[in-house]
Amino acid sequence: MPRRNKSSHTHWTVLAAVVSIAVLGSLIFFRDGNTPYRALPELNPKDYQTNANSLRGNVYRVQGEVDTQLEWSPSLGRLISVKVDENTALPVLVTKEFNGVNLQKGQKFNFMLEVDQNGILITKDLKKT
Repeated sequence: MPRRNKSSHTHWTVLAAVVSIAVLGSLIFFRDGNTPYRALPELNPKDYQTNANSLRGNVYRVQGEVDTQLEWSPSLGRLISVKVDENTALPVLVTKEFNGVNLQKGQKFNFMLEVDQNGILITKDLKKT
């Protein structure tokens, strides 16, 4: 009677370990997979409030909740207040390209924002969360 090769058990054990590591790695890698604009830096509200001019020309991501509509112009768009945490809100100009987007108080959005030459946060893109 031939002897069983013990290395076959080792192969199965190694294969199971590799598959487990691959699954765990993909879960960690894709954990933030539905976070839009993850390649962009997140805007620090305190930096913006302290000196918005130092951030001019840069593009950031912000996740927040629509608080109020501050102003509306058919040619420019809507100026809204976006709550980024309980104590902080940022003014965001949602340009006229997004006039078709229904922005209501309490809705959460991911914003791609550019700080323009005047220090105003201009919407480059937005996605509802």
